[in-house]
Amino acid sequence: MINKRQRKSELRSKHKKLRQSCPQKIKYELDDRLTEAFLSSEEYKNCTTLFAYHSMPIEVDTSKIIQTALKDGKKVALPRCNNRSGDMSFYYISSLQDLKQGFFSLFEPDTDICERVEDISQGLCIVPGLCYDYEGYRIGFGKGYYDRFLDAFKGITVGLCYSRNIEKSLPRGEFDVHVDILITEKFLSRINKDYIRSEG
Repeated sequence: MINKRQRKSELRSKHKKLRQSCPQKIKYELDDRLTEAFLSSEEYKNCTTLFAYHSMPIEVDTSKIIQTALKDGKKVALPRCNNRSGDMSFYYISSLQDLKQGFFSLFEPDTDICERVEDISQGLCIVPGLCYDYEGYRIGFGKGYYDRFLDAFKGITVGLCYSRNIEKSLPRGEFDVHVDILITEKFLSRINKDYIRSEG
């Protein structure tokens, strides 16, 4: 019998390959549709603080979301990996020019010019994931950074994912948490319909 860790590893490999095989033109079109769906959501419109991340090439492009949120006057915070052991902190940015390459070649806030976020009791957080299931559970890149952060975060969480990277069900552990909202280019699903945590 395949154990949970092995199954997650297999799914991680499968969905990396699926993402890498997507033609760039199609990816641009899907990114535009996902961006529009996210920016049109009531959760985005009502939030005052957006926790986002600078996307890697195989992820849904977050650059327009970040730039739009800044233009809309929202506070925008991006993560910085503090070490290679899964610890990260968020910092407010005023533009994408505030970023520099950090761990794993990710673009992260420059801590010399960006203010650290101390209050994570509210806000809207885009959670990265290689794949999601219909209940909002995800498989990430295996580093564990967001697992630790989400354990303490009290705001609303959203997953942006291509429909080809949706599984019917994913293996999960007792400490895994699902996102409140799942958005693909085909649908927006409010998984946690009982949350009353949006700001405004």
